[in-house]
Amino acid sequence: ARTVALVVTEDFPDRFVAMFYWLILVAAASRFLPHPPNVACVGAIGLFAGCYLSGVRAYLVPIVILCLSDLIGQLLGVSGMGFYQPITMATVYAGATAAVFVGRLMSLSSHRFARVPAGSLLASTMFFLLSNFGVWLGGWYAMTLSGLVACYTAAIPFFGYTLAGDMAFSLLLFGVWEWSRSSSSHKLQAALSSI
Repeated sequence: ARTVALVVTEDFPDRFVAMFYWLILVAAASRFLPHPPNVACVGAIGLFAGCYLSGVRAYLVPIVILCLSDLIGQLLGVSGMGFYQPITMATVYAGATAAVFVGRLMSLSSHRFARVPAGSLLASTMFFLLSNFGVWLGGWYAMTLSGLVACYTAAIPFFGYTLAGDMAFSLLLFGVWEWSRSSSSHKLQAALSSI
């Protein structure tokens, strides 16, 4: 699988590097816009980074976005953002970062865009399982099996929002990126064939 670092240095001019990071920044900024609970961009950004960035950088992208936006949210008093119970927060970050692993799997295919729906579904499910386990560990529910079941049961309505948000942001990020690469490739081929 090729990574952005290889693609950019071998195939693309600097404007594609800038576009890649602008896509991530725009999606991250959307965390500050009004939205339904759990409709967020972080899972999609994790998939995108995992698919196209090499090394540890891919894992740092969702962590840094969450940390910075939570810090800003805390300082500005933004509802639904900021710092909270450390165990729960750690599992939320782990759930968001799990999307990078899924993105790595997607990068093994030459048909990455076709894999976006399945990748998004898997990343959303991993986030649901990890983050809600953290809610249970954080003491929001009884530390019993029935408390764990109650925690996951109460979270089911939010899972639909997570699925919708991850799918929409993933299709947008991957779609714009693949379209820009394809469009540039066609222009380059047309220019070379005219020589």
